[in-house]
Amino acid sequence: MATQLATDAGTTPVLDTAPLTHRPGRWIDGWNPEDSGQWASVGRAIARRNLGLSIFAEFLGFAVWALWSIVVPQLPAAGFVLTVDQMFWLIALPSLVGATLRIPYTFAVPIFGGRNWTIVSALLLLVPTIALAVAVQNPQLGFPALLAVAALAGVGGGNFASSMANISFFYPEKEKGRALGLNAAGGNLGTAAVQFAVPLVIVGAAGLELERAGLMFVPLVIIAALLAWRYMDNLSNAKADPRSYGVAARARHTWIISFIYIGTFGSFIGFSGAFPTLLKNQFPEVTISIAFAGALVGSIARPLGGMLADKLGGARVTIVAFGVMATGVVCAIFALRAHAFGPFLASFLVLFVATGAGNGSVYRMIPAVFRFGATDDEDKARRIKAAAGCLGIAGAVGAFGGFLIPRGFAISTSATGNIQAALWVIVGLYLVMSLTTWAVYQRRSGSFGATVI
Repeated sequence: MATQLATDAGTTPVLDTAPLTHRPGRWIDGWNPEDSGQWASVGRAIARRNLGLSIFAEFLGFAVWALWSIVVPQLPAAGFVLTVDQMFWLIALPSLVGATLRIPYTFAVPIFGGRNWTIVSALLLLVPTIALAVAVQNPQLGFPALLAVAALAGVGGGNFASSMANISFFYPEKEKGRALGLNAAGGNLGTAAVQFAVPLVIVGAAGLELERAGLMFVPLVIIAALLAWRYMDNLSNAKADPRSYGVAARARHTWIISFIYIGTFGSFIGFSGAFPTLLKNQFPEVTISIAFAGALVGSIARPLGGMLADKLGGARVTIVAFGVMATGVVCAIFALRAHAFGPFLASFLVLFVATGAGNGSVYRMIPAVFRFGATDDEDKARRIKAAAGCLGIAGAVGAFGGFLIPRGFAISTSATGNIQAALWVIVGLYLVMSLTTWAVYQRRSGSFGATVI
């Protein structure tokens, strides 16, 4: 095809296809990342700019989502009198709200535009952070009110879904996996960052100033919203197909993968949320600032898991990840019995690495599972829609693990006096999830045969 050049100030010259048209409000018409000419000339630069700013906004969303995980262990020192069960409720509820918001947040991008929704979703983070700053200064605040404030942090969990949906529209299929992996890993790092920063920030001249944990986000959120307003773009052809969720919901593999993803991502977000409180309760002599290391290594391992899955197959990597996760939990149980902090920390770090790798490998499995057995172009298109819907559903269902793990710890503590019973149940679930992955996606005599999933 011949090169086509724009002829007015509102367009950008591209190769092979109609030029991009820029409209007020930073709307772009004619976006087609599969067009090699457009992608090489202007598309890649635009996509990278939007990806970088999306990662920053999602990073803050994850940080706010995880904020109560590091604030809760500090509440007794701020004058709050809470039971162990109440503390785990404060940790668990943001995950429950965030998981629930993921589906509607996915549809917000096509309705409002990726840039516009990034601005809105970033500014919404001011609500939970300012509310926290006010609440923690009042130890007489009742537990229901405190729980309501904690629930507000769930909006940060919804940001992941809208951010991933937005970036998926910017990249061609051959580069989408890497872009989404970077976006997800950058967001996950927000969990580690907040657990590292809060213990440092809340120490002031007057002693513990817990309100700083919320106030520290105010300038960062405003900066993220301003950057999105100034430099991000809306794509007019970014349209979500609600039917893809209907197709995915009717596919049994969507629910099998969602179950598996509870084990990987649910473990990452659940253990990340509970880890600071576990350290505070089990090893009070140790500073909880070390808790950030778990979320950090888990975040770094996510793209590495995806790359391993590209080479070895997602199902194989996922099975190994569950095996390592189960081993890490068993070692943590014995470390708790011996009250040995070093082995306990090492066991959890191994666990976190495996959860991160498993997150990447499960996401790699989804397109392979739905692509298998396509008979013609129409069937292939239907399967691509189902895979897109599965990504959204699995992401939302998996996040419920962030609620289940802290609540499991609370129930175990109330019933037995410690968390070891809950940890043994988790080990059993990992074994069931590993066996399910093998039986459905790896077994040679199964429906996928010798195909690498």
